[in-house]
Amino acid sequence: MDFKRLSWVVAVVSLVCYPASVTAGDIVHDDDLAPKKPGCENDFVLVKVQTWIDGIENEEFVGVGARFGTTIVSKEKNANQIHLTLSHPRDCCSMPKHKYAGDVIMVDRGNCKFTTKANIAEAAGASALLIINNQKELYKMVCDPDETDLDIHIPAVMMPQDAGASLEKMLLNTSSVSVQLYSPRRPVVDVAEVFLWLMAVGTILCASYWSAWSARETAIEQEKLLKDAVDEIPDAKAVGVSGVVDINTASAVLFVLVASCFLVMLYKLMSNWFLELLVILFCIGGVEGLQTCLVALLSRWFRRAGESFIKVPFFGAVSHLTLAVTPFCIAFAVVWAIYRKVSFAWIGQDILGIALIITVLQIVHIPNLKVGTVLLSCAFMYDIFWVFVSKKLFHESVMIVVARGDKSGEDGIPMLLKIPRMFDPWGGYSIIGFGDILLPGLIIAFSLRYDWLANKSLQAGYFLWAMLAYGLGLLITYVALNLMDGHGQPALLYIVPFTLGTFLALGKKRGDLRVLWTRGEPERPCPHVHLQHSHELNVEK
Repeated sequence: MDFKRLSWVVAVVSLVCYPASVTAGDIVHDDDLAPKKPGCENDFVLVKVQTWIDGIENEEFVGVGARFGTTIVSKEKNANQIHLTLSHPRDCCSMPKHKYAGDVIMVDRGNCKFTTKANIAEAAGASALLIINNQKELYKMVCDPDETDLDIHIPAVMMPQDAGASLEKMLLNTSSVSVQLYSPRRPVVDVAEVFLWLMAVGTILCASYWSAWSARETAIEQEKLLKDAVDEIPDAKAVGVSGVVDINTASAVLFVLVASCFLVMLYKLMSNWFLELLVILFCIGGVEGLQTCLVALLSRWFRRAGESFIKVPFFGAVSHLTLAVTPFCIAFAVVWAIYRKVSFAWIGQDILGIALIITVLQIVHIPNLKVGTVLLSCAFMYDIFWVFVSKKLFHESVMIVVARGDKSGEDGIPMLLKIPRMFDPWGGYSIIGFGDILLPGLIIAFSLRYDWLANKSLQAGYFLWAMLAYGLGLLITYVALNLMDGHGQPALLYIVPFTLGTFLALGKKRGDLRVLWTRGEPERPCPHVHLQHSHELNVEK
């Protein structure tokens, strides 16, 4: 099975998922683009509309608060149950024939300004206003620049069209409908972000040690071959690491350019059928990754099964252990694909994703710090461009739209690690793209391979400090995310300077930068030369 080619394809797909954490359902993005003025300066917030039918709790809907009017309470216990009624006339653009006596009234959008509806509703005695949109999406209610009648003392909430239809059906079919309006605040830090941080750091840790262990085993084998071949020195490349793909400078630049083209294609073609195609590609990569990890792990206990092979048509020589593990991996991926919309499907997605990332980091290597610097620098600019600068060209952040799956109507593309926000009243997920783990992971795995080959201790080496720098960069990403009210953040904006900067600064300080930049591995004495020198001394004696 040509896994090299497959891993490259999957890596390019994963590269498009850079945003660190994007929470589903946020309405505060682009908040500062809407004009503010006295009487019209509220922040846009999501509002929960809990319904009660004849005193029995019923459905809950979500709306968005207006720029004008009073603010909505944040705690459910402070929100009163208030009787809901339909406005007459339905558009509330003229004074109704009777007073509402503190009711919440539901009106249709259109025919007059939002503030006109709110002023008329307040004058008629309403305590709050629910405006039903004429589309399924939420809409931000703002004030016109020339409006002056903004002394509004009731809250106004925009509801989507389908929620309005459900509320109207309740009102027509039952005797009494009440609603509670409140806007709970998101926690400053959710425990999901802590677990996601641990997952990202742990994935790089495991992949780095596996990669370094394989490199050390290869180096030991190479030394044995050189010692056993005094007369015939084997080609060093012939005894290199089997199945490893080394990135060069040109491919590092091309890698990011191809990823940009793929991201635009995702943005333009994002639909249900295209998402299904991505799910299939993710499952193929996940099966390969999970199979590789399980075979490597189980071969320690089932050595004979791992070392005995059978020839399989199309796939070539395959070990008996691989044949035993593959059906389980395929079944796992298929079950996840079928049930990926259930609440606990994120567990299967994370298992497949972590296995894939670890496998790619085991197979794809950067040969020296020069290539790593070029790759991470290009990815750094890529991340910033597609999260921030793309708004100028496409009127929205391409990266965030693709990661959220806004155009497909789904929860986003599968090339993400995700954990549900456990203490967030609005739910949603904290997510991190594969690229935010894979690309820094390449240079961190390189640092541990160098440390082991140079026989450096943990403190005297580079891996510990690169790992700490990555963890700190990712932590600052989450701090920035929360400070920005949940706006998607380009994680590499923070991770690359910390990780790469630490590596370069330490290399310069310790005098290893030239070797790290060019060779990428310490110089080792050649056993063949040592043996020849000993043989000459014996002859002289």
